Amino acid sequence: MDARLSSRDPLHRLDLRAEIDRLRRARNAVILAHYYQTPALQDLADFVGDSLELSRKAAETDADVIAFCGVRFMAETAKILSPRKIVVLPDLEAGCSLEDSCPPDKFAAFRDAHPDHLAITYINSSAAVKALSDIIVTSSSAEKIINALPKDRKILFAPDRHLGAWLARRTGREMLLWEGTCIVHEAFSETELLKLKALHPEAPVAAHPECPAHILEHADMVGSTSAILKFALESPSETIIVATEPHIIHQMASRAPGKTFIGAPGADGRCNCNMCPYMALNTLEKLYLALRDLEPRIEIAEELRRRALLPLERMLAIASGVATDLTPAQADPPVSAD
Repeated sequence: MDARLSSRDPLHRLDLRAEIDRLRRARNAVILAHYYQTPALQDLADFVGDSLELSRKAAETDADVIAFCGVRFMAETAKILSPRKIVVLPDLEAGCSLEDSCPPDKFAAFRDAHPDHLAITYINSSAAVKALSDIIVTSSSAEKIINALPKDRKILFAPDRHLGAWLARRTGREMLLWEGTCIVHEAFSETELLKLKALHPEAPVAAHPECPAHILEHADMVGSTSAILKFALESPSETIIVATEPHIIHQMASRAPGKTFIGAPGADGRCNCNMCPYMALNTLEKLYLALRDLEPRIEIAEELRRRALLPLERMLAIASGVATDLTPAQADPPVSAD
């Protein structure tokens, strides 16, 4: 039980779902849940989806509070897009291995060492790293954006080397890659996946591009979580193997109950090792406390927020076909998010 639960509201006396609904109304809050959250959190959220999609939807609402059931960089993105809204994250320790792999000071040094390169940065990064970047991309927009860049522009891509390598193969562009990885998508076993495919020879494999190349080469479809969900629902196949964090299967099973969805296995032949330990930190109890106390709260210094907003706006502009200034940003010393 969270230490913030006092004797006046012991957990065993609370109907957490009812209390969350009451606080949602009282706080004029919108609750967001990423596809990788537990079914309990997905089921009570106002919106379920990918990280940027959720932040943009929240920005369009008249909510005063955004409760983001996801990880820290997602809540930061919501704050970047909605600076006047209060943004809370149920557990402030809900981080991301990709974000952790790319500290702002080291990224600034990396940029300084390659001043002639455009810094294309995956959205799975901190606000401070976003502020040091030229263009932010998502897994669904990255290929289109890279293809829209002049062929003579040198590119460095951070922080996911597997996503970067997949994009290089797809676009034919040479890119200097940061050496970050997602611990969830690295956990899939090629050997166990081949065994699973042998058991279900008619089942297509849908994989996230954060997976290593040896997993992607066995995939029938590679795409973002939203794209994987769309593929799974629209595929005529009755059984589909899913190579991403397995909690997305809750959405698949809810929307297509007649199909069978199988999570791609890890080295032990099961999917437990492929569940994101950071996403798992958020719980109904912690969401209740976040709405009750409006803590833990995401705060970003305005200078940093504005600098991080620019590469996000560039992404949206390029994806929409709008001409955009591509002058590389200066790798100034990172600004604290506190």
